[in-house]
Amino acid sequence: MNIGIRLHDTAPGTLEQRLDFARAQGFSCAHVALSKTLEDFAMADAPTALRDEALAARLRAAFADRGMDCAVLGCYLCMATPDEAELRQTQAIYRAHLRFARQIGAGVVGTETPPAPSARMDEKTRNSEEAFQLFLRCVTPVVRAAEEEGAILAIEPVCEHIVSTPEKAERMLETLKSDSVRIILDAVNLLSSDMTGRADAVIDDAIARLGDRVSVLHMKDFTEAPGESRPRSIACGTGSMNFEALLRLAKRRGLPMTLEDTVPENAEAARLCLERVAATL
Repeated sequence: MNIGIRLHDTAPGTLEQRLDFARAQGFSCAHVALSKTLEDFAMADAPTALRDEALAARLRAAFADRGMDCAVLGCYLCMATPDEAELRQTQAIYRAHLRFARQIGAGVVGTETPPAPSARMDEKTRNSEEAFQLFLRCVTPVVRAAEEEGAILAIEPVCEHIVSTPEKAERMLETLKSDSVRIILDAVNLLSSDMTGRADAVIDDAIARLGDRVSVLHMKDFTEAPGESRPRSIACGTGSMNFEALLRLAKRRGLPMTLEDTVPENAEAARLCLERVAATL
């Protein structure tokens, strides 16, 4: 199985050192957030900084030298905004990441769908048809850029974001109609606190609706968080999550998985937990 980790969850160091830490703990792929793993990289500078061929060569070589894959190049910016100047800048950053992803051989550029603060959305308006249409308008030029670059934009549904459910994610895919748009499936991010008792059903629905369009799985566990709107996310094997359906999907599709909410002290144990469950399937 191709199990990886977010590089910014490893022990601190340069990008190369973090890859060494991940490799030493048995990981075969990684999720890279450039602003969290590269010295002096700012997202606002991406349209210029990511044109640096030497930087692309450095990352490509760093992964290749260790026999690892870059499963996800993260670009988790708020795309849905009515502010046209802000939107143009954000779209330029996404375009730069899509071009860079192709240059370094990253599987996908990963993102979510939170509204930008300038959209001034509360819980009700975030779930509205108007919010959904705003996101579609804002993301469509980015989708076209992904098509032009031969890259993949992978969108992650999150229960408190605009694309909040498997049903909305399915509708998004049907509306955008592009092979350059895929899904990052993070099952815990689909769960609000009132859903934890039926987590298996939520996961089954997500797989039924989205399974053939999933490119990456984000893997973590959860525990109840009384009084909070969402359960608390924790490392795999330390909570209440049933991973069987997700691991069956991973095995059937050959999907990379990247761990979240680990620390260096429990990351290897989280990987081993998934491998033990997968071995029983």
